[in-house]
Amino acid sequence: MIVNNTKKTIIAKDFSVLNGLGKLKGLMGKKRAEAVLFKTRFGIHTFFLKFPIDILVLNKKHEAILAKTIKRNRMVFWNIKFDTVIELPSGTLKRSRTEKGDIISL
Repeated sequence: MIVNNTKKTIIAKDFSVLNGLGKLKGLMGKKRAEAVLFKTRFGIHTFFLKFPIDILVLNKKHEAILAKTIKRNRMVFWNIKFDTVIELPSGTLKRSRTEKGDIISL
């Protein structure tokens, strides 16, 4: 479960951890978004996705340093010192009232 400790809301009841080839493929080819967590220091893209997604980038203290909705066919980059990324269905951040600075638990 992914929980916003700051707002006391549930972000996602279930999520998958992606590694290796799963991390490279991500949500590409999926019919709808689902909650996934993976490590990357480069950034992400939404090319080949059929839907927008929400993303959270966390620091080592699990504080959200980036929380935003990403449209299809976009790229997003952040400081390389942050490497934990959570991709979520679009609208999840708004529903859970999650924003930059919130503390997230996994």
